[in-house]
Amino acid sequence: MSGGNAIRGTRVGAGPMGESERGETAPRSHISYFCANGHVTTPSFAAEAEIPDSWDCPRCGLPGGRDNANPPAAPRTEPYKTHLAYVKERRSDADGAAILEEALGRLRASREL
Repeated sequence: MSGGNAIRGTRVGAGPMGESERGETAPRSHISYFCANGHVTTPSFAAEAEIPDSWDCPRCGLPGGRDNANPPAAPRTEPYKTHLAYVKERRSDADGAAILEEALGRLRASREL
């Protein structure tokens, strides 16, 4: 037996929501982007928006291009360089030996005092 509540089972916002309540949607264009792993992403853009040439794939993170036959290659990541690697780029082995000999000479001179 019903309790007599006429609005039982409804809540605020439960009714149908259509364009009459929200307003009209902006015109959109759907553009497909293809990554090197074969994933396809299709974001939608406003019709008057500038369409980017590349879009990051949400599945693998690689950049995606608009050409299915030639997706962009994965960006090349440089390996981590140590401080010593940067020093060796700036100085030759002969320079390093001369600096070491100079430092050792100063150390020996300070110990003689």
